[in-house]
Amino acid sequence: MTKAVINSVPVFKLYGETAAWPTPDLIHCESIAERSRLHDWQIKPHRHGDLVQVLYVGAGLAELEVEGQVNRVSQASLQVVPALSVHGFGFSEDVQGYILSLAQPLVDMLSTALESTPLATAACYELGSQRGDVNALFESIAQEYSEPALGREVMLQSLISALLVWVARRSQAVDGNEAQIPDRGREHLQRFTHLLEIHYRAHRPIEFYASELGISAAHLNALCRRLAGQSALQLINQRLLLEAKRSLVYTAMTVNQVSDSLGFSEPAYFSRFFKRGCGITPKAFRLQR
Repeated sequence: MTKAVINSVPVFKLYGETAAWPTPDLIHCESIAERSRLHDWQIKPHRHGDLVQVLYVGAGLAELEVEGQVNRVSQASLQVVPALSVHGFGFSEDVQGYILSLAQPLVDMLSTALESTPLATAACYELGSQRGDVNALFESIAQEYSEPALGREVMLQSLISALLVWVARRSQAVDGNEAQIPDRGREHLQRFTHLLEIHYRAHRPIEFYASELGISAAHLNALCRRLAGQSALQLINQRLLLEAKRSLVYTAMTVNQVSDSLGFSEPAYFSRFFKRGCGITPKAFRLQR
């Protein structure tokens, strides 16, 4: 695929959406049919700047293309789609299964605990006799995601950790599995995302991240725009905004306390920042949840 073609591939948060991540969660789970039926069962090639996806096909037919590698699925399978990978899918109308989208910061955190990065490489695994176990895992994730209850976030992270362990063990067991080596630009962007997760509360300037990566600020901005469809500053602001939303929804902190926890010099500045990103004030956002 030529550079010109790559640059023309749209970057979505979720397929067909250009708005910011729709919930304070670092997780999104839906059935394959829920979104693909809206697009005539064809998901055209696109990328996600900071999302990793795991697609579970339990029944039906699917054609899964990730970075030019096409897998035609007619039995239960699991497809891993790393962040920034160009991918497109086609499904039969009787398809059953789920697609799990995970924000890169959550993947990084869980992978660190696992001391492995099982979702960093595109791969398609036939489930065979393990279909029942994987199906039960995805159904539990989907149910927990759709029905907020006490300990929801902890339970979701536990279930997703179990999924990561399954993928890690399966990838280890597959002989001759061809890893797709990311290009240098993607490596820089993935490292930027990792650094951002560590430093976003400190409001570090773009030059700080560029220096840590050993590249210029202009180069970092160009990479972010080319591969994630946004500037480095927009990605920094979105991470702050996501954490602000999560704090407003899932904690009892006051707006002033949220502002302080996120490193803002004063609550008024935080409120202006939040309203620019969400269109409403932090207080109004909390009241509508």
